[in-house]
Amino acid sequence: MSQTTPQSIDLLIEAHWVVPVEPHGVVLEQHAVAVQADKIVAILPIAEARGAYAPRERVELGDHVLIPGLVNSHTHNPMTLLRGLADDLPLMVWLQDHIWPAEAKVMGPEFVRDGVELAVAEMLRGGTTCANENYFFPDIIGATYRRLGFRAVVGLPVIDFPTAWAKSADEYFERAIEVHDSFLGDALITTTFAPHAPYTVSDESFERIRVLSDQLDIPVHLHTHETAHEVEDEKKKSGLRPFQRLQKLGLVNDRLIAVHMTQMTDGEIAACAEAGVSVVHCPESNLKLASGFCPAEKLRKAGVNVAIGTDGCASNNDLDMFGEMRTAAMLAKAVAGDAAAFDAAYALRAATLNGARAVGLEDRIGSIEVGKQADLAAVRLSELETQPLYHVASQLVYATGRQQVTDVWIAGRRKLASRVLVDMDVDAILGRTHAWRERIAAHA
Repeated sequence: MSQTTPQSIDLLIEAHWVVPVEPHGVVLEQHAVAVQADKIVAILPIAEARGAYAPRERVELGDHVLIPGLVNSHTHNPMTLLRGLADDLPLMVWLQDHIWPAEAKVMGPEFVRDGVELAVAEMLRGGTTCANENYFFPDIIGATYRRLGFRAVVGLPVIDFPTAWAKSADEYFERAIEVHDSFLGDALITTTFAPHAPYTVSDESFERIRVLSDQLDIPVHLHTHETAHEVEDEKKKSGLRPFQRLQKLGLVNDRLIAVHMTQMTDGEIAACAEAGVSVVHCPESNLKLASGFCPAEKLRKAGVNVAIGTDGCASNNDLDMFGEMRTAAMLAKAVAGDAAAFDAAYALRAATLNGARAVGLEDRIGSIEVGKQADLAAVRLSELETQPLYHVASQLVYATGRQQVTDVWIAGRRKLASRVLVDMDVDAILGRTHAWRERIAAHA
């Protein structure tokens, strides 16, 4: 009888559990994920994998669960350097009296680069492998993510006042197109339009964004319906709620990534579902700024794609997607008055595949499936804080801390190995961070 020769591959990861996310709610025991170059080529029982493959590297994770890398669907990661600068303040006071003035003093390429690098280190140690970014100097942001081998969707900012990035509407759009074109075909970096919010962007700019979004086939990522005050101001100004204004301008479609959405009518929820809008729920930022409560369970029941984001470290203070999943699930239950709402399996989906769908990458990432990119995170569940273990998904969402993430891969490349960052100089990152703290504190 002829014996089949094991196939040579780059990597075989063996885990006690694999949670692929798709199919929904499935937990595979004693399974392995086979990786060749940057792609997943098989998911199969460990015993079968050992007979079928001859890996150049084998990683055995006997007490771990392997999950898709988490997708942080709304970030302002250069603002990691503003962590804790102006806490315990309402949104507009926080933004207009503290954050914008601080940014005006320090914003530039070096601030953006160093803030992103600090954020990448934090995200990797928490199992996050993709961020949907929204900040100025997107050229520097994209280049930094690419240099660090981190997957990112880079927002092309548009706002109706001059900044260090651009001085006029025309310049915002000219530079946006340049940055978009510079990352075309990049393996890790894609782009979105990132108009700040309806209250800071004109109809004319939104109309240009709609046309360019269609032409370039890229999403539109913006804050909207973040607070009741924002909605009332827009009604006084235009006679429309912000969402109605976006509908009138043709922006409510399957490319829209609507962030926060704490103030929603049943009609607006239905319109989001019908149009294919993705809503990014940022529960901890909304709670800290007392912005309101996103009706996450109503959105889920209506069929809206609900993703999860941390927002920036200036309003949330961390980039912890495990904490965000837990808060999202618990808050959804309280808002809905239903303990069964936004269950653990859905919370994990919102932090992975739904996020990938929101940013247009669901064909590449967000689940452990053959043909997808090998963006993976290993989480050790043997810690006393996660014992005894009855249900893996519940334990991940309700009991697991980000410090239990031990290993991370992006496009098949190890970025975190036994809690140690690969190819990142932590001491140098901390040194630059301390220098920025001194400079920013002096201005503040």
